[in-house]
Amino acid sequence: MVFEILDENNLCDYYTFQNAPGTSLRYVSDDSFAFLAEPSIKQKILMFDSAELSIIQFTVPAIHCISCIWLLENLQQINHGVIKSEVNLGRKQVIINFNPQKISLVQVAQLLSSLGYSPSISLKDREEPSSTKSLITKLAVAGFCFGNIMLLSFPEYLGLDRSDYSLKNLFSYLNLVLSLPIAFYCGSDYFINTWHSFKQRQINIDVPIAVGLTALFLRSSYDVLSQTGSGYFDSLSGLVFFLLIGRWFQSKTYESLAFDRDYKSYFPLAAQKMTAGVWKPILVYELQGGDRIKIRNQEIVPTDSLLLSDESYIDYSFVTGEARPVHVRNGALIYAGGRLIGSPIELTVKQPISHSHLTRLWNREIFQKDKESKYKKIIDTAAKKFTWAVMALAVITGVYWYWVDASKMWLILTSVLMVACPCALALAAPFTYGNMMRIFGKHGFYLKNADVIERLATIDAIVFDKTGTVTNGASQVDFIGILDDQELRWVKLLASASSHPLSKLVVQSIRGSSHLEMKHFREQTGGGVEALIDKHLIRVGSPSFVGFNGSIPELTTRVFVSIDHEVRGYFKVETSVRSQMKKLVSALGRKCVALLSGDGKGDEQRMNELFPKHTLLRFQQSAHDKTDFVAELQQSKKHVLMLGDGLNDSGALKQSDVGIAVTDDTSFFTPSCDAILQGDSLGRLNQFLMLSKKATQVLKVAFGVSFFYNAVSLTFAVTGNLSPLVAAILMPVSSISVVGFSALAVDWVARGLTKSDK
Repeated sequence: MVFEILDENNLCDYYTFQNAPGTSLRYVSDDSFAFLAEPSIKQKILMFDSAELSIIQFTVPAIHCISCIWLLENLQQINHGVIKSEVNLGRKQVIINFNPQKISLVQVAQLLSSLGYSPSISLKDREEPSSTKSLITKLAVAGFCFGNIMLLSFPEYLGLDRSDYSLKNLFSYLNLVLSLPIAFYCGSDYFINTWHSFKQRQINIDVPIAVGLTALFLRSSYDVLSQTGSGYFDSLSGLVFFLLIGRWFQSKTYESLAFDRDYKSYFPLAAQKMTAGVWKPILVYELQGGDRIKIRNQEIVPTDSLLLSDESYIDYSFVTGEARPVHVRNGALIYAGGRLIGSPIELTVKQPISHSHLTRLWNREIFQKDKESKYKKIIDTAAKKFTWAVMALAVITGVYWYWVDASKMWLILTSVLMVACPCALALAAPFTYGNMMRIFGKHGFYLKNADVIERLATIDAIVFDKTGTVTNGASQVDFIGILDDQELRWVKLLASASSHPLSKLVVQSIRGSSHLEMKHFREQTGGGVEALIDKHLIRVGSPSFVGFNGSIPELTTRVFVSIDHEVRGYFKVETSVRSQMKKLVSALGRKCVALLSGDGKGDEQRMNELFPKHTLLRFQQSAHDKTDFVAELQQSKKHVLMLGDGLNDSGALKQSDVGIAVTDDTSFFTPSCDAILQGDSLGRLNQFLMLSKKATQVLKVAFGVSFFYNAVSLTFAVTGNLSPLVAAILMPVSSISVVGFSALAVDWVARGLTKSDK
């Protein structure tokens, strides 16, 4: 049945990858997944649901190899209702985007089952599957067998009298029986991975391990069955036991890093929550079900919520990659990650925020920069070449010892194969960068992924946005013109709908409030906002946006107001420079290349006093102007870091080598940014850059430690001075030492950052 499905859709290349597909299902009942048609169940398990797009995440236990990935990521060729599917092999999950008008959720589940990949569905809250349960079981079995084999081997170690020869044989046969679950169950992953590697014409680090295990088991079995010796079952069991301990340690450490990444290094977002009749900012991780929140234009909805307002438009490009706004009405469910387009809305929080969900949205591939990590390339290339070199060395060593002393050949050969595993090399980068990311997160600097650290280490040109980045807050806001109290409240109502820093300052300067309804709200990036309030067209923004054509001296920042196309005056805003900026600019030196501002030249004199003479100051810059400027710097071989508040800097943030969104208490940020920096941590930027360079230096040393370990171990192994058991112990120890070195070294180089907080 599976073959017929693949053949009908020209997908028989599947069989060139893998001859053993997922679990075979000869018959899939139409009623097997009928419960997924229930609206309450669909709402509970779907990640996203709309008229033309739904997203579901299934756990599929049968996923095990590259052919599974290939087939499951080509579901759209089998059923055109499937838009896209992505597989996570490590977690055995598949995320499927589908059009519910062409294929239902029930049919998606049936499609997977018909291909042999029946999804495991739980109606409980969505949880991450445990990948360590099987590993712990194998570790327990290996520990039991290892302990008993060692116990039964003690008479051999102590030396038995010839009269006890029959007892010695009995113990040897018992050891052979105990070694069977070691070889065929506990060590099965290494053999399976090696087989798949050969079929795919690739070499990975499991190959030398599998060869060593095979050699030990066959030689030991031959010795016992031919009664020429007791074999090396103690070495075999110890080898597998310590390998599994090393793998368990790796998995626990990875889980720890993932936990820190998802739940501690959360986005520094805030939302407006109704508290005692007043809107107050609250950190999003403190939101609870039933809370009433307000979202402004261009802000991100932090968690699944129900719409209280009459209607709205939501941009789900964060979730779906499509920027087309979706029209939603009162009572509709709005998913976390949606961006509001238009007038502010009120929502009721449905459930507490899922930090891992927001992190996953931020890390989506469509927002990744097309810059490959050079260290990943180094590791991949080195591991492949290193494995071939080790195999060649093992053959040469085996041939040499076959002629010199054949009795030692297998012992030495397995030692060479075991100590040469380059797993420590593969661990160096993720643990070095992972630890540095955790330290950055503790100090208000949140990176999208570890590759950002590499790019930060190369930065030699920094470009600043002004409003919301260099400046923050206001020392004084005065209105110059004619507005009565009611009109001021209209202006406050309109300005409160915008997340621009100047709009917030205007709102803070006006007392009182208006509960009237805004209609036809519109915000022009870099221009201003407008809406109908009580049948009057109110505009707040730049002179050109409100229609002011006069000339005024640009000594301060001004926000103009017009009512019914009549300019009524302006707010004179004296913005304050962040207290740490002067020290930061001095520390950065010639890296400060430019300041780009969308405002007028009102702050030009103050910016000239703040920045050194070599820094280029440009005002009245549009979003395109900023992007083009960054591109010009890159054409001159500069590695550019762009700092902005994310409002009209998204293009420049994406264009730059590293784009950092600086934020204080707003829930506005852009998926184009590579990092989010809390405003009060901006003064540490130079320290973050230096620590990124030190992290790359630590990584290079970790590479050296890994290669040094292999060189020393191979020297002992090829000379016959290293037993398989000692080699089995040294391999996980080498991994642990590299991980420990990375953690301690990163903590040591970051000690200055920690001291600066005290």
